[in-house]
Amino acid sequence: MKHIPLLFENDFCMVLNKPSGLAVQGGVGVKSSLDSILSEKFNPRPLLVHRLDKDTSGAILVAKTKEAAASFSNLFSKEGSIAKYYLGICSGIPLKKEGLISLDLEVRLKGQKSQKSKLKKSRTFFRLLSNASAQGFPYSLLELELGTGRMHQIRRHLALIGHPLLGDDKYGDFALNKKLKKTKKVNKLLLHAHRLIIPPILEIPGGLDITAPPPEYFSSWL
Repeated sequence: MKHIPLLFENDFCMVLNKPSGLAVQGGVGVKSSLDSILSEKFNPRPLLVHRLDKDTSGAILVAKTKEAAASFSNLFSKEGSIAKYYLGICSGIPLKKEGLISLDLEVRLKGQKSQKSKLKKSRTFFRLLSNASAQGFPYSLLELELGTGRMHQIRRHLALIGHPLLGDDKYGDFALNKKLKKTKKVNKLLLHAHRLIIPPILEIPGGLDITAPPPEYFSSWL
């Protein structure tokens, strides 16, 4: 756990500041994951209750008991129960200082061997914090809040409105990313889960409002 800062801990849970590049859960081609690291370091192993993309850094909560995991999982499954805020640096400058991106996203249906999918309503709230220009191209720092929790939702929504995240090698501006790798050493996705707000529940009687400091490579753009 040397390189995974601990942000909060009590008898029921921990909040960690996950680094970019670390998968939350194991799978095909995944050599190391947060889940496997927790399994090696703790007995009993803390349990995952929500996810972050491999390339997204920031605050992630894990439960210490099965009972706490069930309680937190139930809370995370209810839209609007937990507030999750992100910092993202995107190309260009949005026309509005704040707003709602409400665009349906294709979601793969669970348990479908034929890999069927359907469009689902998806909402991302954004607020422009600042903007600047580097080597001839404008970029913006946004605070983003998830209204729904689709896979890669923030990345996909920003790409769809023409302001992809810098360093996004899946939905981003590939030509710009290639240029930035050479000139600005941008080789990571500039998306960070910086704030997690949990209402009062049995496991956290006073509730929780915790902020995860962004990584150094991210801070240089702020």
